[in-house]
Amino acid sequence: MTADWTKNIPEAAQAYLVGRRLDEVECIIADLPGIARGKAVPASKFAKQDYFHLPDSIFYQTITGGWGEAAGEDGFIERDMVLKPDMSTTSAAPWTGDWTLQVIHDAFDRKGQPIEYAPRNVLKRVVALYEKAGLQPVVAPEMEFFLVARNIDPAKQIAPMMGRSGRPAAARQAYSMTAVDEFGPVIDDIYDFAEAQGFEIDGITQEGGAGQLEINLRHGDPVKLADEVFYFKRLIREAALRHDCFATFMAKPIAEEPGSAMHIHHSVLDIETGQNIFSGPQGGETDAFFHFIAGLQNHLPSAIAVLAPYVNSYRRYVRDHAAPINLEWARDNRTTGIRVPLSGPEARRVENRLAGMDCNPYLGIAASLACGLLGLQEEERPDKQFKGDAYEGDEDIPREMGAALDLFDEADALKEMLGPEFARVFSIVKRAEYEEFLSVISPWEREHLLLNV
Repeated sequence: MTADWTKNIPEAAQAYLVGRRLDEVECIIADLPGIARGKAVPASKFAKQDYFHLPDSIFYQTITGGWGEAAGEDGFIERDMVLKPDMSTTSAAPWTGDWTLQVIHDAFDRKGQPIEYAPRNVLKRVVALYEKAGLQPVVAPEMEFFLVARNIDPAKQIAPMMGRSGRPAAARQAYSMTAVDEFGPVIDDIYDFAEAQGFEIDGITQEGGAGQLEINLRHGDPVKLADEVFYFKRLIREAALRHDCFATFMAKPIAEEPGSAMHIHHSVLDIETGQNIFSGPQGGETDAFFHFIAGLQNHLPSAIAVLAPYVNSYRRYVRDHAAPINLEWARDNRTTGIRVPLSGPEARRVENRLAGMDCNPYLGIAASLACGLLGLQEEERPDKQFKGDAYEGDEDIPREMGAALDLFDEADALKEMLGPEFARVFSIVKRAEYEEFLSVISPWEREHLLLNV
């Protein structure tokens, strides 16, 4: 690293430091849940280092802090990984008390090979498979989340936050500007933080849930967009904390409200021509367009464990409650799991509506793209376009974590595309989480079974 390394970082990060003295650099990497792990170092030390070490065990840890037995033949020796900075990801951390930058790092082993189960590497692997086929994937994620009242008691139900009017946030006010205004101070900080970090928000809307918002991001490179979602989750949480509320990305935080999704829009460009392969010379839908949809229909069931990675995730898939229950596809129909939005030929895209906002953005986007690429390779046709309300159709996605993991473990083609070592580690860690959940006796069981069975 050179002493003047800040001259080669993104413009937004440079602008953030104008007239200021950089104090600290956060060296971070996303673990399997998408939590930022790493080290905070003085800026002077960061300028002298080209890499740092973290143990590979960060990828074996469950969401509760336990461990999956995923260390492999050598056992749990916590081997050091080599983490190298991707300076193009340098971004401000504008909520900190001093002047701080964040830099996302990539994980390698001591031989310089990418750590296969590092989520960012999983996505890079899938993008590289597209590039090998002469294709460039483009994605646009939508992020849904709730702003809720502070909740420090797990036994207490989650409640909507108090709006500026002094009333709790109301549900069933989708797209209401008045509802958005209720959260004005939080949204102002989200905008300010995003601007400081150089992120372009395509829009913020009120969703159907009480205190539920959606942020749309501009389409672009999958790895860059996954980086932004990773960063956004943190900045949104920090903005909420400034106003005495929590931001949650749980798939289903409030039982009677809709869940939160990370809808993923996909298009694919021919690298040589730059043309969208979903549209033909006359603007019509191509065979590739239908093959991609067929890939989602055929392989998404096996990827649900990645798109819905927690037991809570499956509470979102409720009939008539703003989340898909099957893999039907249709044009301009939000009841289907796979939707083709209205667009011109150049912007023709396919939207995957199954991913929950609780998924790791690198893994969710990687799994979705992998299913589409398998479809392009297999060249099959999708089912007939669904007409009408897809909630009237049959359910055809797994409804609980165990069944989803069983499908994932059997999906050899998908696991090969995502990386066999990633698939092994992911399955072990997620089964450890699921087994821990099954060991907990819930209030429902105590209320209804204690004296009645």
